Amino acid sequence: MKIVYTLTDEAPALATQSLLPVLQAFAAAANVEVDVRDISLAARILSQFPEHLTPDQRVADALTELGELAKTPEANIIKLPNISASLPQLKAAIGELQSKGYAIPDYPDEPADSEQRAVRARYDKVKGSAVNPVLREGNSDRRAPASVKSYARSHPHSMGPWSPTSRSHVSTMSEGDFRATERSVTVEDGGQVRIEHVASDGTVTVLKESVPVTAGAVLDGAVMSGEALDEFLAAQLADAKEQDVLFSVHLKATMMKVSDPIMFGHTVRAYFADLFAGHGAALASVGVNANDGMAALLVAIEKLPEDERAAVHAAIDAAYANGPALAMVDSDRGITNLHAPSDIIIDASMPAAIRSSGKMWNAGGELQDTKFTIPDHAYAPLYAETVNHCREHGAFDPATMGTTPNVGLMAQAAEEYGSHDTTFEIAAAGRVRVIDDTETTLLEHAVEAGDIWRMCKATDAAIKDWTRLAVERARESGMPAVFWLDETRPHDAELLRKVRAELDELETDGGAQARLQIEIMDVAAATRFTLERARRGEDTISVTGNVLRDYLTDLFPILELGTSAKVLSIVPLMDGGGLFETGAGGSAPKHVQQFLKEDHLRWDSLGEFLALVPSFELLAAKTGNPRAKLLADTLDRATGRVLEENRSPSRKVGELDNRGSHFYLALYWAQELAEQTVDASLAARFAPLADRLAASEATIIEELNAVQGSPVDIGGYYRPDPELIAAAMRPSATLNEVLAAWRCAI
Repeated sequence: MKIVYTLTDEAPALATQSLLPVLQAFAAAANVEVDVRDISLAARILSQFPEHLTPDQRVADALTELGELAKTPEANIIKLPNISASLPQLKAAIGELQSKGYAIPDYPDEPADSEQRAVRARYDKVKGSAVNPVLREGNSDRRAPASVKSYARSHPHSMGPWSPTSRSHVSTMSEGDFRATERSVTVEDGGQVRIEHVASDGTVTVLKESVPVTAGAVLDGAVMSGEALDEFLAAQLADAKEQDVLFSVHLKATMMKVSDPIMFGHTVRAYFADLFAGHGAALASVGVNANDGMAALLVAIEKLPEDERAAVHAAIDAAYANGPALAMVDSDRGITNLHAPSDIIIDASMPAAIRSSGKMWNAGGELQDTKFTIPDHAYAPLYAETVNHCREHGAFDPATMGTTPNVGLMAQAAEEYGSHDTTFEIAAAGRVRVIDDTETTLLEHAVEAGDIWRMCKATDAAIKDWTRLAVERARESGMPAVFWLDETRPHDAELLRKVRAELDELETDGGAQARLQIEIMDVAAATRFTLERARRGEDTISVTGNVLRDYLTDLFPILELGTSAKVLSIVPLMDGGGLFETGAGGSAPKHVQQFLKEDHLRWDSLGEFLALVPSFELLAAKTGNPRAKLLADTLDRATGRVLEENRSPSRKVGELDNRGSHFYLALYWAQELAEQTVDASLAARFAPLADRLAASEATIIEELNAVQGSPVDIGGYYRPDPELIAAAMRPSATLNEVLAAWRCAI
């Protein structure tokens, strides 16, 4: 077994260029191999089109390779955050690669023939959250490590004060959305299902010819009414204007990469209704798609004749003047909530607003009460209850609040991550139905043109493994575990039958095993229960489906720790291996912007440090290598020192950044290894390194900080130049020489 470290995108990819040489050097000294695989967005794109590339340009399909590895007991994968590409991001990456001489085809928005449809299908494989479903062959165990939680309590981050008169609130639909129309069934026998549309005149169109299903799997189908969505959005815009609060919409366009960009487009058209009514033909003529947001629209209209372009700009200005004020993503740059679908990812935007007094930024750069518009009401109660709780009780205190680890159902593409290729925007009125091998209709919905229909599934094995993992965590931790499942929701009702049967089998309520507190609550009740316990300083395990796993493991860590990047994310793979995730990458683009401008990278690699500890532990257990266990133990202690001695990256240029944090991790890790008494030979290997790093500390830090303050060129955003990025991230000649000399000596 070896550790496979993933190369990804943006700030995590920059940080890897600094950290990986340290990791590989330390691991090699303990006879541990650390390999790398490139699963960046650019690499994933290039791997799809080998026939368009020269031999030296071709890239292996590392994601598929890792997906196969994840199904084996030998898997030991460190997964860093990667770009979950929205369509505008995908197109930007394609353009950059083409400009670098990669002769890949354009993305066909409207494929005209089978060749273009095939090209689009290849691109769609890398769009959205394409990576996670492939690698996550296990369920999720996410928690704040004890050292991180202790540090947050003794060094609490800032929290904006809440006012009991706050007018901020969540608005969501009550009918006509996915939650209201959901239907669910458990498949008795394995096989294939077909999804088809039957038009009002009886014409049958196959939407998806074959979807494999296993015996006992739970299938769900649901439809979002386009008409109901438009009526809801129009009402919320009017209400925001009347209440004089900011309007914002919060979706998950990266995870739900078909449905949510469409809903985002509905929101853009609702806000700029007069623009699309009066200039729809002109906008269409230059390829405007509201789903891409206003950023893409403003670029496209530059192709219009001057008089038409001026009229469009006037209509945009009129919409801003007459509509409610929009929440801003970046007030200084005039980027609104409707700029791009990838800017309003709900699990990043909502926790940030809740931490900031329940407010968002307005165009003047000031915080203002806000309407948080979340169309589908399946999970909106999480945020509604949190907003109401903070309005009533005030902001949480990180120094005293409890922790909320999560056990999440995600194995084998469970739930909504499996919906990408089974989500459709309906072209004509009729019915959508799911039919099995025996021509039995399992699910059926009436639909209208413009509706969004989707299906997802969860396997029986994944659900049982999830339940067992929750019970194990409850038993190990002594915390109560709450299954966030709603008896009245069809999907949850199907899951509950399996969950209860598995709980009975595990004897959670008595017998020879310790009595465990296992609760089952709907989203609103579970949110209230967990928030009340957290405010009292009590800990609660949340046991949730896939989407809530994403939402909760950002919301609670951001309130508890100040960031979700400090969460330990372990995925015990169902076939015996391990996947170790290093945190969330929602802030990564902003970190890159600062780095390119000031050569200061404030990305915190703490998530990487934390993930490596259980990775080394797994390798030690699987291979019988005691030195791997020593690497884990000493890295854990070194990480604690990084926190306690305040060696995390600063936000300010000229101060310690990501590269300096890596130096201190190397110093403390080497010292811990040199001072441990379990393996004298290994201690002797690391003693010279520890001494030289300590002696060179002032010089190394001076060299790392001296480069800051000026712009830096890395030769690209999605596919940076390897030599430029390595030089930028390893600017200390002294540190480079010390590591190289030590590796040669051992």
